[in-house]
Amino acid sequence: MDQEVMEMTEGLIFSDLEKQTKDNILFPNFDLTLAQGEIVAIYSTLNVRKMLLDLLRGKAVPSKGKISVHGKTLEEDKKAYMSAINICFYEEGLYERLKVEDYFSLFIKLYTSGYRMEELLLDTQLQDKRRARIRSLTDSEKRRVHFGTMIIRNPDVFIFEEPDLNVDMETRRGFVNLVKKLQKKRKASLILTGNLESALTVADQVFRLDDNGLHVVQVAEEESKKEEVLTEEKDGDDIKPFQFNKIPTKVNEKIVLFDPQEIDYVESNDGQSNIYIKGESFPSLFTLNELESRLQHVGFFRCHRSYIVNLQKVREVITWTRNSYSLILDDKAKSSIPLSKTKMAQLKEMLGLK
Repeated sequence: MDQEVMEMTEGLIFSDLEKQTKDNILFPNFDLTLAQGEIVAIYSTLNVRKMLLDLLRGKAVPSKGKISVHGKTLEEDKKAYMSAINICFYEEGLYERLKVEDYFSLFIKLYTSGYRMEELLLDTQLQDKRRARIRSLTDSEKRRVHFGTMIIRNPDVFIFEEPDLNVDMETRRGFVNLVKKLQKKRKASLILTGNLESALTVADQVFRLDDNGLHVVQVAEEESKKEEVLTEEKDGDDIKPFQFNKIPTKVNEKIVLFDPQEIDYVESNDGQSNIYIKGESFPSLFTLNELESRLQHVGFFRCHRSYIVNLQKVREVITWTRNSYSLILDDKAKSSIPLSKTKMAQLKEMLGLK
């Protein structure tokens, strides 16, 4: 494969990209290639998401690395770069006095993409609103207008910021169908979101980007509610299983696998155990007792009848009264986890304290 073909196959490329702000690292250097026909989601905080958008548009400069499209950076060839990508922002203005049909006609003339009006209205589910003024549309319908203007532009790489946040189910379903149609046309789609369920619903690959770097969110399709994923190594006639440490959680009819060290703590409420990671809760497929058994050998501690905590995440032990204690975690929210009196004695023994 020659260099030109290679560059056309590789759409959007983040190469050794890193961003620091003053003394803080928003994200350390990472590499990611979004090829033609791929749908990729990056799950992150608002600050990381906004910075990525600024870097993509040249509104901010990376501390290290570069972003390129088809092998060209914004600095090297601004026209080629900007024509190859298009961003659908969560908050973006519209000419609200125009009718939907007139608004789309304006963009069709501007971009000469060859998109037919009837196909466009069908793809955006706005057939019944074609003669309605945009100001009369619901917020969900206005989001569909944004999607329409993006596909008229017909870039090679579509970038969506929170595409299905605060929209109705019809718009959400329509967005998934739209992105899958773009995939068939060999278009690349990048979804930037703070909603893991949204990312898993539409994307083929989901990554988490934070101050620890870029990590793959591992997903396995659900077959049974408590299915364990085991890897076996065969040696002659002997089968030697090794211990599988991933912790499964359920998100949108899929099983998401987390490394134990990603977990801050586990809470049980009304018989349902929830796993907390960076302030976000994920329903567990196992009881608290089952999770305790799975996690105790990797540094987790049953600090209360309803809580299991990752001891590596504990910053302080607070004494409120003679019989009342809490653990303060080293997370952004400084989460406070109850510590029972009997468990306090056990923790002291573990720490070698009297």
